[in-house]
Amino acid sequence: MEQPKFRVGDKLVYPNHGVVVLEQIGESPIFGTDAIYYHLRLLANNARFMVPVKNADRLGLRALYSREQLQEVYRFLEEIRRPLSDWKGRYRENLDRMKTGRLEDVAVVARDLDEVSRGKSLSFREKKMYDRAKYLLTSEIAAVREIPEFEAERILGLLLESPQCPDCRTTMIRGRRGLECTYCNAGAMNT
Repeated sequence: MEQPKFRVGDKLVYPNHGVVVLEQIGESPIFGTDAIYYHLRLLANNARFMVPVKNADRLGLRALYSREQLQEVYRFLEEIRRPLSDWKGRYRENLDRMKTGRLEDVAVVARDLDEVSRGKSLSFREKKMYDRAKYLLTSEIAAVREIPEFEAERILGLLLESPQCPDCRTTMIRGRRGLECTYCNAGAMNT
């Protein structure tokens, strides 16, 4: 029988669902006594569910990022990248990223879909994915920094609005021709 690596009271992340609290470690009242389960509560809506301890790694259950790791995620949000123009390919690529449970991958999805949405409207499925990515980022930022979610939303909004120049790393502005660097005068990058 596998030993639990998390403790009661720990805040964890369940991929594509958000931040959960580990409320109990024990047997399942439904499935019997053969296995040990993490009894989890989703912070967003207080939904309760169980995950077998032996399957936790396979399902991607992980500890919250540290403040230092969060700084790395902020850097991902500030980078500029040109997302795929084909929405079907972009959707498949982003869906794979969302499934990993890594906050860096979720940040790339949010950043890229934010950039696409500035130039044209997102498809219904991409809009749902964009909202989900922002929610997952916001909930983990709030939990790690121990701040209200509305404050985490504000931080995320600022990070998404301030891309950096790939040449000199200063903040770019959105001009008439797209993103423009005011320092090194790098050519405009169309959004």
